[in-house]
Amino acid sequence: MKIYTKTGDKGETSLVYGKRVSKDSPRVEAYGDCDEANSVIGSALSLLPQGEDWSELKAVFHIIQTKLFHIGAELATPEGKKVGWPIVEDDVLYLEQQIDKLDAELPALTNFVLPGGHPAAASFHIARTVVRRAERSTVRIMETEQVNAIALKYLNRLSDYLFVVARYVNKVTGYKESNLHEQP
Repeated sequence: MKIYTKTGDKGETSLVYGKRVSKDSPRVEAYGDCDEANSVIGSALSLLPQGEDWSELKAVFHIIQTKLFHIGAELATPEGKKVGWPIVEDDVLYLEQQIDKLDAELPALTNFVLPGGHPAAASFHIARTVVRRAERSTVRIMETEQVNAIALKYLNRLSDYLFVVARYVNKVTGYKESNLHEQP
């Protein structure tokens, strides 16, 4: 099987079930943002330093990246068509549990945190901003079409989780967090 199909050479692509749409359609933008977020998460994971046991965190991210792929599939499914693996409330609850678990190991927030620190932490911050963009793209679709509202909720929680992970990585690696009100 060839990797290229040439079917998108004129600016259109197929959604799930074969419906053709412009590559600048809100659905394509939203699932593209999810794909980008998934890639940035993979990049951030690759930057985790050796010498620490990141296996539990990586296992959580395997689940998250799979769910993010499923959200992309939901967003690529035309309104009114059946979705293979819809995001459900338990998926959001799982993220909340993971946030609470890591947050319990972190110092309380007293100021806004500036993105940065260890390269992996900085990359998780970038992933957070890409997920926020995916969230905004999903909201745009919801203005005119039906979309699983739990998928939007999941994206919102995922950006929160990525923020906590960035802080956690900085703590484990010994990088001091920079905050808005301190001078370097």
